[in-house]
Amino acid sequence: MSRSRFHVVIAGGGVAGLEAALALQAIARDDVSVEIVAPEVEFTYRPLAVSEPFEKGEVKRFPLHALAEAAGARLRPASLAAVDADEKTVRLDDGTRVGYDALLLTVGAVPRDAVDGALTFRGAQDGAALAALLARATTGDVRSLTFAVPSGTTWPLPLYELALMTAMHLTDHVTNGSVAVVTPEDHPLAIFGPTASTALAELLDLRGIAFEHSVTPVEWRDGKLRVVPERWIATDAVVSLPRLEGPRIPGLPQDSSGFLPTDEYGWVLGVNDVYAAGDVTQFPLKQGGIATQQADAAASAIAADAGVDVRPEEFRPVLRGLLLTGFVPRFLRADVTGAGSTIDTEPLWWPPAKIVGRHLAPFLAEHLGLAEALPDELRMDAVPVDVELDRVEGRPLWSRV
Repeated sequence: MSRSRFHVVIAGGGVAGLEAALALQAIARDDVSVEIVAPEVEFTYRPLAVSEPFEKGEVKRFPLHALAEAAGARLRPASLAAVDADEKTVRLDDGTRVGYDALLLTVGAVPRDAVDGALTFRGAQDGAALAALLARATTGDVRSLTFAVPSGTTWPLPLYELALMTAMHLTDHVTNGSVAVVTPEDHPLAIFGPTASTALAELLDLRGIAFEHSVTPVEWRDGKLRVVPERWIATDAVVSLPRLEGPRIPGLPQDSSGFLPTDEYGWVLGVNDVYAAGDVTQFPLKQGGIATQQADAAASAIAADAGVDVRPEEFRPVLRGLLLTGFVPRFLRADVTGAGSTIDTEPLWWPPAKIVGRHLAPFLAEHLGLAEALPDELRMDAVPVDVELDRVEGRPLWSRV
């Protein structure tokens, strides 16, 4: 790759990093060189982690270097240690310094335990612990399970998936265990609006899942979950999502939680030629589809910086979520501004995968195979609906076989 071209360093090889590399390849292939700096050797399809404990799916892993190459980028295996914005260099964990014309930070956030005493489900690394808990529930050793949404969680959907699949798992094993959801939300999945909340409330009721709203879980001990407003809820086990902290990158402005302030194009405020997308930013919704939209906006601004004749695209968040239920999944879509929301059992985008990105979704379907990128319970006879994710320059990115 020629250094004479506008050199873009992307720190992070996850969803936002790959989406940005693909976007730059699509709009600025001949004008930029892209280098991805990431410690991982594999790209992990993390949203399917909720299925593994139930043996209904598995987390897919693929060589990151191959995906980076296919996305038009070069992979440098390393971790980001610091940024020198004045010198336009990044320092890596091995002491190496790498120069850039533009830097895009997609390094994600750091998960922390949020409810003392609970099993924190961060993803695949906690699948075995949850599977062990399910085994205890099927034998009757654990008779009540509570899924707790901690304070500050902006993407609670995985916890609802775990609760729904647990209820079905217990039914399938003819086990008389109880399942409950405890959350600070006023309504289930309130971020998707009243239409989705009402439908999900009906589904929870159908599955016999108790719903405790407007309370914040704090700690679990001696068979009781303490919540605020102050009271105790009897339960044999608690599963919680983590709270997230920013990675606290030396050399960059950040808030008290370590997150980076950005504008509508992903520019890190107060620092020239540095952009950010995904969980590392201050934007409150931490979700893969949101991260890809932020990455698209940042890529368009970087391309304009490189002299490409392109109009930078503002980040205008649209929330899309595929809710796994253990049976028929639910597709949810909402305009974050509150303009409208939809829930359906038929796909609202195509490919109907868990990770939704203008470039990334069809890319993964093409390079990994559509079946590899979809949850096991998804029907394969669905018809594409949301064509805005299916076209670039007027041509389909994905064709059904």
